[in-house]
Amino acid sequence: MQGSGSSTHGRALRSVTVELGERAYPVEIGAGTLAGLGARVAACTGARNAVVITAPPIGRRYAARALRSLRGAGLRASRIDVPDGDASKNLRQVERLYHALLEAGADRHSVLVALGAGAVGDRTDFTAATYLRGIPFVEVPTTVLAMVDASVGGKTGVNLREGKNLVGAFHQPRLVAIDLETLHSLPVRERAAGLAEVVKKAVIWDAALFEVLERDAEALLALEESTLVPVIARAVEIKAEVVRRDEREYDLRMLLNFGHTLAHAIEALTRFRGLLHGEAVAIGMVYAAERSEELGHAPLGIAARLAKLCRRLGLPTEPPAFARSAYLAALQVDKKRQDSRIHYVVLEGVGSARTVPLSLSQVVAGLPVRPSRPGRGAGAASFAQRAKASGGHKAGRRRSRRQRGA
Repeated sequence: MQGSGSSTHGRALRSVTVELGERAYPVEIGAGTLAGLGARVAACTGARNAVVITAPPIGRRYAARALRSLRGAGLRASRIDVPDGDASKNLRQVERLYHALLEAGADRHSVLVALGAGAVGDRTDFTAATYLRGIPFVEVPTTVLAMVDASVGGKTGVNLREGKNLVGAFHQPRLVAIDLETLHSLPVRERAAGLAEVVKKAVIWDAALFEVLERDAEALLALEESTLVPVIARAVEIKAEVVRRDEREYDLRMLLNFGHTLAHAIEALTRFRGLLHGEAVAIGMVYAAERSEELGHAPLGIAARLAKLCRRLGLPTEPPAFARSAYLAALQVDKKRQDSRIHYVVLEGVGSARTVPLSLSQVVAGLPVRPSRPGRGAGAASFAQRAKASGGHKAGRRRSRRQRGA
């Protein structure tokens, strides 16, 4: 990790290298560094042409600055807008992107620049992995979640109707360029959703980081730089270390799926609407911690501690009111399933986790029994409405079943 510096192209604050031999790449954390993007892209890729892929709300704020920087570094540069959000992360949208790239003249000497949130990054990265059998790409994440998780590690994917990220590839970026100033345009609710991924890395890997989050939750939501920079950097370091040791998710990298088994089921059942990804992960983490205790893998009290931190960040902690049969159906297509079992991530303590093979019925056994009723997915939509009405970060602060004495 390197120290900080400053220039007319912003302030370089930290740098973390993802060590993958000849495919190693830097994750550069700075403030106001978008203006210097072009020189870094040219140096890391040797490309002659750059295509910025972004969603309209992000593009209106930052695309012109990125394009100006790329052109100033001698690259031909153009922009393609794509829809945002997980609901549009599908093969139909990828095909549209292929055609747009052909119209833009993108070739093997081109680089794709993903400017935006995780869904934009996933779709861009998958497109880069498959267009012309693979071209370079650069990540410029603009959300906390994308900065600490989706942009690092080279897992690309899009959704099918049946479930999340069921089609994908491993394709590492050449550079991840994080400009923390882009976070200031985020609603607090989206900041919190991104911090859920930081909580995940801390609770499975780094007890000291978890204590920092407990101490500084409000300062992190407020984006206080002195607190935010070391936390973002540490989260990236954890992801980089896991990827270095298990790039293709044969064993260790599975730990990063903590909370995601239930989260992906929730997202599929709600058709990727209503809850943000980080909110679904928060629900899944608290549930997985409760299951860890109930199955005897973790000491009592960890789930309550995790739930308390999630609620301080304004994150929901209880699953939407679907019947167990609906959750079981969603889990049938979980990509972590082998035969009739899932490699389920459980906690052993704060900062320690492992995977255990569980049947689908064991996974959902901790869910409250609810009858099957049409339209029960409205729980997620109503959460989103409450979040919007209250400014986002104050919604969903309900006590867990365990704390209510259930």
